[in-house]
Amino acid sequence: MPEILDQARARVLGDGVGLDEAGVLAVLTLPDEHLPAALQLAHEVRMRWCGPEVEVEGIVSLKTGGCPEDCHFCSQSGLFTSPVRSVWLDIPSLVEAAKQTAATGATEFCIVAAVRGPDARLMKQMREGVAAIRAEVDIQVAASLGMLTQEQVDELVDMGVHRYNHNLETCRSYFPNVVTTHTWEERWETLRMVRDSGMEVCCGGILGLGETVEQRAEFAAQLAELDPHEVPLNFLNPRPGTPLGDRPVVEGKDALRAIAAFRLAMPRTLLRYAGGREITLGDLGTRDGLLGGVNAVIVGNYLTTLGRPASDDLALLEDLKMPVKALSATL
Repeated sequence: MPEILDQARARVLGDGVGLDEAGVLAVLTLPDEHLPAALQLAHEVRMRWCGPEVEVEGIVSLKTGGCPEDCHFCSQSGLFTSPVRSVWLDIPSLVEAAKQTAATGATEFCIVAAVRGPDARLMKQMREGVAAIRAEVDIQVAASLGMLTQEQVDELVDMGVHRYNHNLETCRSYFPNVVTTHTWEERWETLRMVRDSGMEVCCGGILGLGETVEQRAEFAAQLAELDPHEVPLNFLNPRPGTPLGDRPVVEGKDALRAIAAFRLAMPRTLLRYAGGREITLGDLGTRDGLLGGVNAVIVGNYLTTLGRPASDDLALLEDLKMPVKALSATL
């Protein structure tokens, strides 16, 4: 057994203290023959510190495309030649999407907008949309609207938004290679305000943007410092017309190593399967990740790419005897 896994068994499984950056790097560079042991340990850590439940979430785009930012992986940027065009969703469609999400057994419904940050029109539509959903659907509402001001943070709290997603996307040292129209620090400041407001923080990123394995370890350590309630883990699904459209897909074993490493860095967080798992891991790899530290999933489609049918994920959870997390009684 590699020394790092022995150390992790005592530190992470025994004491609930996550691995530091050097420890994460050691897991990320484990030889293939030790990957099953790393996944098994990550699963034990998840079961001990999080329990067997899996949180299920659906997402919908309130405003798609036309974003002024230049995130190199994103087909919603108005600066690239990708085929996504700007469109807004009306309130009845938003409520219908929430109902369909709730029908899968999901407890989370995240409203997403492709913007640098919300303007007055978007905040008004959010207020109307959240109120309409809360009136008709028993589901918790989260939001992802880009960078916020303190006033906007307070307004979202007042609406009843309980969790806010704002991904750092990658580590601080690599971020300027991926985005040039705003800084990593600007994203961090929004996350700080969200955390201080009492909303749950949802923050993760995308692996496979061209970062080194050392930078993946750096990213895991920076997320652990933030201590988010949830970490969505995406794997790049290269989009035509974007600067990263020709990047290779992350190898399945590297993706699984990352899942184990991120769980061992953050033993208590919700580690959520997000975009790209279908092409990176497939059905068998998806199962391996759920037995290797993942304890939350996004069901259905993503913002600009297709996901697995919700029924497939729910059937897999039933097969693995992992109960879907029930809706909070505080709603």
